[in-house]
Amino acid sequence: MRNPAPDEHTRTALTGEAGVIVDYRTGETVVLTGDTLTRWLASLKSSAAPAPIAIRASEVSWGTHESPARLEPSAGSSWPFRAAALVLLVITLAVRQCGRTRTRFGRLVRLAEAGRELPLPTSNHARQAVRSVRWAAQALPARIACLEESTAASLLLMLGGRGGAWRHGLATDPIRLHAWICDLHGRPIDEPVHTDHYTPINAPEFAWKKKR
Repeated sequence: MRNPAPDEHTRTALTGEAGVIVDYRTGETVVLTGDTLTRWLASLKSSAAPAPIAIRASEVSWGTHESPARLEPSAGSSWPFRAAALVLLVITLAVRQCGRTRTRFGRLVRLAEAGRELPLPTSNHARQAVRSVRWAAQALPARIACLEESTAASLLLMLGGRGGAWRHGLATDPIRLHAWICDLHGRPIDEPVHTDHYTPINAPEFAWKKKR
């Protein structure tokens, strides 16, 4: 795979001796080490790419603590939220399928971050959105993983005037990626405990920023 060129769409995550490059247009991910990583970091200085993000070391999982593609829904979402979630999840899946396969990831990222300038949601508001989307996912015969689920939840929050809650992060040992929704304190909502192993790498200028 050819390395992407550093620009505003690339994110660089530093994990000890390696660098993980994620292209937010395509979702392509490459791992660089040694001289190749050194040259990449040097090229960032003259590009529009965000600064590298240091990834905190996570517990070795040996594949036993992977984030599930889709978590089971929990009680606590209202019917108006569920109805809206069903519509927005269908829209999310339509956006995923319409267009070039290579840019599918980028289309969903743009959807998920559409309301990032809005105030962050409270824990209760974020929980309603996440649980409503998980309920809606059960009704659709389609592949719905963490990216699609969190994107639809982000859109649902945006309808209520809240945003900036979509997080896409990276964990180590082994290197793995995950997407989720957080509240105004940056806490993952209705996620497994080990989601804390992931360091957000999307839009670092908004990460953990509290808006009211």
